[in-house]
Amino acid sequence: MTKRNPFDFVKSVSYGKDDIMVDEVDEKAYVPFLTNKALSYHEDAIHFVNEINTRYDLENRLQYTFFLNTLRKRQRFSKWDKPKEDDTIDVIKEYYGVSSEKAKEYAKLLTREQCDELKDRMKTGGNNNNAKSGRSS
Repeated sequence: MTKRNPFDFVKSVSYGKDDIMVDEVDEKAYVPFLTNKALSYHEDAIHFVNEINTRYDLENRLQYTFFLNTLRKRQRFSKWDKPKEDDTIDVIKEYYGVSSEKAKEYAKLLTREQCDELKDRMKTGGNNNNAKSGRSS
């Protein structure tokens, strides 16, 4: 049998309501952080997630059983928030030839105007305005 996906457990406690944690392999595959994060996006589960977060030292089996027996059967799916990507770090890395960590430090020192100037300096063609107007060079 293959190792369970963390979202198999979320589906189990939310909708399936079948106890899928049958052995120690499943218990080790259970990641409380991911389950709590997935369930925290839902109003009806947030209080239960908070309760489990206060008892982080419980064994995986106990946390899973708590959710399995307290959450009402309901389809729960939500997209996870993802961090917004800022191309400023990439521009600083390329311009100065530094690592990501150094670029983050540089970004703290640079003003917005300086970052914009670096972006302008790093622009490398690719825009053919003549093609849009129908003129040729």
